Formats: sequence, structure tokens, C-alpha cells
Amino acid sequence: MKSLSFLFLSSHFLAVSIAVYKQWIPNTNFENASNWDKNRIPCANDVVLFKNNKVISVFVQSTHSLKDMYLPLNGEFIMVSGAGFEAFDGSLDPGCDTGSEVMFTDAEEYKWHDPALWHAAFSLEDLEQGKYLFSVDEERVPCQHDDVIFQPETSFRVNIDSSEQMIHLQSISIMGQKFASNEALAEYMQSSSAKLQFHGNGTFQVMNDRCADKSGCDCGNVKEHQRICAALLGDSGDRCPALECKNPLQPVGHCCTICGATISLEYTPQFDIGQYRNRLLHAFLTLPKYAGVQMAISKVQKGQSFLGLVPRGSVPVIQIVLIDDKAGSRMGTNAEQLAEDIMSDIAEHGASFGIVMDNVQVAISSTLGGHSVDGRTIVEVVFGLLLGLLVFGVMLLLCRKGTIRLPSIRLAMLQNRMGNQESVEEPGDKGFDNPMFDTPTSKMELSDACSAEEVMKEMPNKDSGVYFVNPLYDETEISTA
Repeated sequence: MKSLSFLFLSSHFLAVSIAVYKQWIPNTNFENASNWDKNRIPCANDVVLFKNNKVISVFVQSTHSLKDMYLPLNGEFIMVSGAGFEAFDGSLDPGCDTGSEVMFTDAEEYKWHDPALWHAAFSLEDLEQGKYLFSVDEERVPCQHDDVIFQPETSFRVNIDSSEQMIHLQSISIMGQKFASNEALAEYMQSSSAKLQFHGNGTFQVMNDRCADKSGCDCGNVKEHQRICAALLGDSGDRCPALECKNPLQPVGHCCTICGATISLEYTPQFDIGQYRNRLLHAFLTLPKYAGVQMAISKVQKGQSFLGLVPRGSVPVIQIVLIDDKAGSRMGTNAEQLAEDIMSDIAEHGASFGIVMDNVQVAISSTLGGHSVDGRTIVEVVFGLLLGLLVFGVMLLLCRKGTIRLPSIRLAMLQNRMGNQESVEEPGDKGFDNPMFDTPTSKMELSDACSAEEVMKEMPNKDSGVYFVNPLYDETEISTA
């Protein structure tokens, strides 16, 4: 069964998005007990069964006496010198007094894009010593600048189905032979052994080209994210394990949320990811208080948005992911403390490494809470407020100058004046509507004005000499009456 837990090894093993060695874990060796349904190597009294409809390649390292063996219709045995099979002669075989049927398990389920089936290290020596790297799930699968290794003297079968079909690698080593050119690899892939070892629609392309960007290179597995997570979570029904922390974090390139901390760094061309990794290693991760803390640092494409609402593409950032081996109420606490120490160090020395902006997010136990500090979001909020005030000020200025009118504005003073006039009028008396000289007579019409002063200027005034004289009504008659 695949495990979703992280391997908590020595805290100084860091994953960096530069070329590393990725080694395939499963094999189909005859002497591997996990390849048999009884979880043991067949003995002399056993009957060995291979499913006749399964394609298989099996590496054999020694001689085995067997009672009987049923072979597949399509497969191969790769034997070292002196290895082989012989019929059981009935002699005593300690521990194998009672024989049984032993079935070779199905190797078809092993998938290239399953992160649980790879080990990663900076060197071949580290692979041999078990000094494996911690990485986000996308980068646990071979990246475009990685060297892939299938261990010598092992057989295997792997499904290389791929969304992109083309799988880019730095190099690939199979049965002790390293392929660094596409011509040699293509020739091998046409062999009968390769057809038993690899199946699926994928095709390998080796570039033999190291990452030339000192700030790091993208892994190149973004488009395979869904396939990677489906392979990783297959045994759990595509469900991530439950976490105890409040507001778990979702690192870029990871399938499930974590309890711990993430830091995103924006950088200048001066930034060197290898140099900064060494800084973190020697300044922090060698400290006893951070034993059990794991760190992954890599370049990723992080989605951006304005005020957290409007998407606006993605930008490359350096992502640092921190987790620890604490459990229960202490889960993530050491990772949080390390994140705070790193942020303090960035504030003091970040510029010398080419770091121009940082953002930290923390998720720890629900009893302790969690928090996030995002410098970019703060800047965007402040900018949004200033922009809103500027727009409001411009509109107000244009309104006062009469350049624009805001129909939705209701002036309390004007409403009160019109309300007083209407209260003394008869309900049915609307006055005389003059088609030749229109004046505002209702609230709806007055609502188009920007100010009371502007409205009063637009109303006719006798003293101004600009008003209408009705020939049917001579006001001198009233004055002489």
C-alpha cells in the first residue's frame, strides 16, 4: 500500500528545483518477497504461478528448486551467471515442509507519475545512504532536468501514460546503461526487453542539458498535476488525510494541504537558489531545535490576483515549504518558528541575496490558530483604497463644475424645500405647465442637479430679466385693482 506520509529524515536534506537524481523504487525481481502474494520467496515445495495473461520481466539472482511453475504467455527471465530453476528432488528443505501455491503479484499498477514510487537525492552516494529529499508532489516525480535511474540488476514494469505524451528528462539509466541521447534511447525502446519494462502512450526525450538559470528552473510537471495526484491518492479514494491544524496550507505543486508554513519570495536576477539554500542550511537547519523539520525550496509558477478577486496570470516565485514531525496540538509549531526566523533573516539580509519581496503563510494546530502575512496583498489593498478615493474626488470636482451630473444624488436641503412647498399645495393643483418654458417642478426633475445653488440659478427670476410674459395675463391690472 502506498503511504501518504512524509519521510522525516535529517533536517538538512533539502529539495531544490535544480537537477537531482530520481530513482525508481519498485522492482519485479524473483527474490523480492513483496512481489509474491504470500509475502515470501517461493521455496522447494511450492507451486509458482504467473498469470498467463500478464506481461512481465523478472530478474533472477540465484538458483531455485521448485515443485512446479506456471509461466506467463509473454514475458522474460533475466538471469545472472549461475542463476536458474531446477525441479525439487524431494530432499529436506527447512521451513518448507508444507508447500502451497504462490502467486506473483500484478506489476501493471505501477505508474511513472506516482510520487510514492520515487526516491530523490543530490547524488548517487546520497541515494545509497538513504539521504532522500523532501519535495512537493509534482517534483517527487522526475522533472525535465533530472537524471532518472532504474537500479542495475533489477527488472521492472512501469506505466508511462502521460498527458503530454513526451516525458522530458536529463538522462535515464536502465540496467546499468545510461542514455543521454535520443538516438541511443530510441533504439533501446524498440527492444523486446524495453517493451516488457515500459507500457503506455508516453515517450522519453532526453535533453542532456542542465538547468542554466541560477535562480532555478521549473520542474515542468504542472500539466501532469491531476495525473500525479490521482496516482498518489488512488488507494485512499482520492481523499487527502485529515489534518488537525486550522486553515491548512496548499503549497503550489502539492496534492494535499499541510500543517506547517510556506514562504514565497520574489527575486532579482542576482538571486542564486543554490547559494540561498546553503544559507538556510547552515544558518538554521543545523540547529538542534529544528531537528525533524523538513524543507523544500523550488521555483514555481504562482497564480496572482488583484485584491484576491481578479485573476491576473502567474509569476515565477521561489517557494519554501516547511513541515515538521510534531503531532497533535504541537503539529507545525517548529515549522512556524523556523518560518519566522527566516523572515527575520530576510528582513535583514534578503537584499544581499536578491530577494525583493516575501510572503509567509502559517498553519498550525487548531488550538494555536494560524495566520498569514502577505506583503503583496497589503500593497494591493492600500492601492485600491487610494484609487477609490482618487476616483471619488475627480467625480466630485467634475460635478461641482457642472461637467457631469449624478442622477442618484439627493440633496437633503433641496428635498426639504420641495417637501415644504408640496405640503401647502392642494392635492390636485399642479399649477400651469408652460410648454415654451420648462422649469423643474418635481423631485424627480430636481434630482438631476449637482447642487442647490445650480438649481436656483436655473430657475426663472423676474429681476434677472429672463422670464416669460403671458399676454393673457397683465400683471399691471392687478397692481391697479
